[in-house]
Amino acid sequence: MELLHLAVLAIIQGITEFLPISSSGHLALVPIFTGWKDQGLLMDVAVHVGTLGAVMVYFWRDIFDMLYGLGQMLKGKSHKGAKLFGLVFFSTLPVIGAGYYINEFYDIDSLRTLEVIGWTTLGFGVLLYFSDKFGMTINRVEHMTWGTAIMIGLAQCLALIPGTSRSGITMTMARILGFERSDAARFSMLMSIPTILGAGALKGLELYKSGNHQLTSDAFMGAGLSFAVALVSIALLMAWLRRATFTPFVIYRLLLGSALLALAYA
Repeated sequence: MELLHLAVLAIIQGITEFLPISSSGHLALVPIFTGWKDQGLLMDVAVHVGTLGAVMVYFWRDIFDMLYGLGQMLKGKSHKGAKLFGLVFFSTLPVIGAGYYINEFYDIDSLRTLEVIGWTTLGFGVLLYFSDKFGMTINRVEHMTWGTAIMIGLAQCLALIPGTSRSGITMTMARILGFERSDAARFSMLMSIPTILGAGALKGLELYKSGNHQLTSDAFMGAGLSFAVALVSIALLMAWLRRATFTPFVIYRLLLGSALLALAYA
């Protein structure tokens, strides 16, 4: 893969993964608008793994707290970190099951079209707006229950459709459930860790079995660049949500979705 192509994919992934605008949708648009060969799901997962590293670095305190809490739980002691670990773990189970089923029995690449991405970008952008405008801001991650975690996890399954946005749909559900914006983003990003780990492990095994050393090299390079870009993107998003709303992202989704549908049906 050409260096420019690889850099474009990694930068797009790094910027869009944790913003509620759909990284998979943007990655699917790259070959459509550039004429480059579709990078395929394996490369998409590689740059996703790079952003996984970024979220683990940014939220290292939460991760340490969860692992410490898990250790305390194994000793028979209670700890708030153990509960957070359980919430993240159980909220991820629905998408892991749905992702495995789709990977085995359905060609998800068939949904990487202008029409699908246009409608999901537009529709879920509208849903994000109403959830953010009318959702209360009374809950924090510390107030999350097993029921609310599972509801956010079920919503995450919709992100398997290109253009939906994994972070967008989980933040939308969290806002509907009354969580503060920054806490909705925080839990959404923590949920991304096991989700991307699962997808990365599955596709990484396929990459290993393929024996394609050039693709392996491209994957590592793309992951490294997306890591750096995503780290900056996460910091900016969290700073923004502490004092502002999701409206700029909604406007972007409405404009992009409308443009894609105009192109698709023109």
